[in-house]
Amino acid sequence: MLLYEDTYLIAINKPNNILVHHAKMANNVFEEKSLVEILKEKYSKKYYPIHRLDRKTSGIVLFAKEKEFVFPFQKLFQENKIEKVYYGIVRGFTPKNLSIDSDVKGRDALVYKTAFTKLERLEKIEVPIAVTPYQTSRYSLVKLTPKTGRLHQLRIHTNKISHPLIGDPKYGDRFHNRMFAKQFDCNKLFLHAKSITFEHPFLDSILKIEAPFSKDWHKIGITFKWKTIIN
Repeated sequence: MLLYEDTYLIAINKPNNILVHHAKMANNVFEEKSLVEILKEKYSKKYYPIHRLDRKTSGIVLFAKEKEFVFPFQKLFQENKIEKVYYGIVRGFTPKNLSIDSDVKGRDALVYKTAFTKLERLEKIEVPIAVTPYQTSRYSLVKLTPKTGRLHQLRIHTNKISHPLIGDPKYGDRFHNRMFAKQFDCNKLFLHAKSITFEHPFLDSILKIEAPFSKDWHKIGITFKWKTIIN
């Protein structure tokens, strides 16, 4: 779970279906342990989340070791000085490269805000499994680089271009989600925060952190013979 540590922060590889912290908008049950609580139990110390991932998204989350360390890192996010790279598995064959510029509702769910994502297709496959209304199924492995950080941005953007993420219960395709669950025993969202790169505000150096894929990703990588995942 621990990916990186220095005097100022730690980086954690968050599994799917774990909240970073409890919040009213997350519709969570407070008996469920958040990542903040899990870390406090494990290390006997409170860590402070610098940013967050959706409950259903896996991958890198940064935590400050002290409260006063939070703002310098958050400022990098606010000024778009952090490069975040996500990997996703989506329905259909996407274009090789695509820029998605489509507004997304803010956290108040009332105001639309500008949102921009770069997509690159890394792998594709057609499998001989029928999913309504077709006799075969097509999938793409995509690299997603968001230039903004809106709520559910990548999930919404892939849905907007008719290539929803597999395993997404809100914006995805229920027929393909069911097929992955039935055929591959994989029922989690295939969206993973793979790497994060930034200039460390305290150490004055460029830091790049990467998070390995989970077993579900490796299962699909082997099944589909996608070298990007299994190498």
